[in-house]
Amino acid sequence: MSKHGKVLVAMSGGIDSTVTALMLHEQGYEVVGITMKTWDYASAGSSKKETGCCNLDSFNDARAAAVHHGFPHFVLDIRDEFGDFVINNFVDEYIAGRTPNPCVLCNTHIKWRALMKRADAMDCEFIATGHYAQIRQHDNGRYVISKGIDETKDQSYVLWGIQQDVLSRTLLPLGTYRKTAIRQMAFDFGYPELAKKAESYEICFVPDNDYRGFLKRKVDGLEEKVNGGNFVLADGTIVGHHKGYPFYTVGQRKGLDIALGRPVFVTEIIPETNTVVLGNEDELQKSEMFVSGINMGKYETIPDGMESITKIRYKDKGALSNLYNENGQVKVSFYENVKGIAPGQSAVFYEGDDVIAGGIIQRGASILK
Repeated sequence: MSKHGKVLVAMSGGIDSTVTALMLHEQGYEVVGITMKTWDYASAGSSKKETGCCNLDSFNDARAAAVHHGFPHFVLDIRDEFGDFVINNFVDEYIAGRTPNPCVLCNTHIKWRALMKRADAMDCEFIATGHYAQIRQHDNGRYVISKGIDETKDQSYVLWGIQQDVLSRTLLPLGTYRKTAIRQMAFDFGYPELAKKAESYEICFVPDNDYRGFLKRKVDGLEEKVNGGNFVLADGTIVGHHKGYPFYTVGQRKGLDIALGRPVFVTEIIPETNTVVLGNEDELQKSEMFVSGINMGKYETIPDGMESITKIRYKDKGALSNLYNENGQVKVSFYENVKGIAPGQSAVFYEGDDVIAGGIIQRGASILK
């Protein structure tokens, strides 16, 4: 019998998940390693070699670490459930004129649920991942995600959608360490190459970061359908033509291929009319937004007027705001205007380092006059 119980550890073959598994093994948990195959590029029509979490080398690295330290390892093929849900949503969101965050959706609906399902089948009390965040039980009995101590690596933003029943069984051992310490641990465990391994920030199914090319491969005839829409200003003045609204994101400045004698940014996308609105940088500033699909974290409800630090993107520092319940959504009123609110992205509400709740940013009223 293990000292702390049996834990199913998601192992990608990278440094963070490998150290997570070895750390828990050393602490006396009965560790079972599992590597999830989410995607293969052949199905996307891409000739590029598989990279990141979905290549054979990563599977072999994860298995080798498990074998060397004497605990079992399995490869789990979840391409069907991943593709149907995450990739279809990714495509649908761009077609709807929004900018999705597939990693949030994958964590919430695919990876954690897939882990829980297999953990139950293998009688594992816990699941664990190599994310830089922390989980604890609050005085009110609810499980709370909070920031990892290494703010440069904190991943609490992408975990807001994980529900209470799953959080209660999740271990995140890296949350109390800095990345430099994890690299040293990898070296001390006997993996000097892993300790130096570069990190990938690509979306796993868009390995070249070319989401436009991905959309073209996934949606037959997309280019022909959307090419030639209007670039307009906020007053409706047509200033040029674009390559199709799904190929632009709110806040984008580069790659617009339009010269107006001044820097301009995408301020709004209107899919119904294939229109992309351009404006000055100050036209990206907004004082409020609406967020739906709320998953509560620290508290069961949000009292009207509650103050929070709201993050609207992964690397965002956050901005002071008040939260209000309105027609099943949360209205966020910022103390000072924030730049580049992109519908489809996640909004995460913090109280100090703790996640109060999170949800998906919705389209507001059009700025066209």
